[in-house]
Amino acid sequence: MVEMFRYNWQVREEWFEWCKEIPGEELVKQRTGGSGSILKTLFHVADCEQIWINQMQGTPVIVKDVQRISSLEEVMAFSTETKSQTEEFLRSWNEEMEEKTFQMKRRNGGSYTFTYGKIMRHIITHEIHHIGQLSVWAREIDKKPVSSDLIFKEF
Repeated sequence: MVEMFRYNWQVREEWFEWCKEIPGEELVKQRTGGSGSILKTLFHVADCEQIWINQMQGTPVIVKDVQRISSLEEVMAFSTETKSQTEEFLRSWNEEMEEKTFQMKRRNGGSYTFTYGKIMRHIITHEIHHIGQLSVWAREIDKKPVSSDLIFKEF
């Protein structure tokens, strides 16, 4: 599992480098799908990661207004902070945590129960899903997307 987080972080960092070569207006341009823009989607994947990790740790979720996110540097800093926190959580991971349960309250008063293992796999696949969206948007602006081909990554 740790390896897949490392893979996602490496691909995310490569997307940040890719973004540095793209005009700012393209990064914030409203698009169909994802979280509405390249910048907001990159923020969204880091944000979802920290939300789930904080909830499993029983620590306060960092609340940031995505509408106020205005720069790549801000998203990169938030991503670095989130990665640090997740790395710490992963260092404490053990087999028993795989089946530990987390109960998520629903707005209607009900609840969902998930194992920590399922949540961790969700965090991983959630980011991979959105990386695919970024790749589509890159091609729409005639730019080569970051390769997400796991087999050729060293992480």
